[in-house]
Amino acid sequence: MVELNELRDNPGSRLKFKRLGRGIGSGKGKTSGKGVKGQKAREGVALNGFEGGQLPIYRRLPKRGFKNIFRKEYAPVNIGAIVKAIEAGKINAGAPITETVLKDAGLVRGGGVVGVRLLAVGEIKQALDITVSGASATAIAAIEAAGGKVVTTVAAKAAPDASA
Repeated sequence: MVELNELRDNPGSRLKFKRLGRGIGSGKGKTSGKGVKGQKAREGVALNGFEGGQLPIYRRLPKRGFKNIFRKEYAPVNIGAIVKAIEAGKINAGAPITETVLKDAGLVRGGGVVGVRLLAVGEIKQALDITVSGASATAIAAIEAAGGKVVTTVAAKAAPDASA
């Protein structure tokens, strides 16, 4: 049995640090592999994106698109995943299923999400009572066809008027 004080890395897994500035015989003596003089031979150099006074490429290229800083991110949860969680015993099918129940069951991951959006990937055969932020029309139809009910807490955006 291996003891904690006997643990070692595999031989050759860690390279020995190359000692710089220790004479010409070391191969990294005198200027320590930094060439001679100049800004990059000095300490504290950060030249990422610097193009020698020429306008850098990140300023030459046009800006594209729009990033909405107020965007609300919803975690997608599929019907099939809920059915698997019920079969695994992580969710009680008899009780109402809310976003907190889905989070506790491990179906909602990641921070920064403001709610759950139910999607229709997978099959459902039992009636479930689900309350989520949003749901696709196909998911709502599938759950209602199985005798269940879906309640969405966030109002769906109205479709643009075609007559205009």
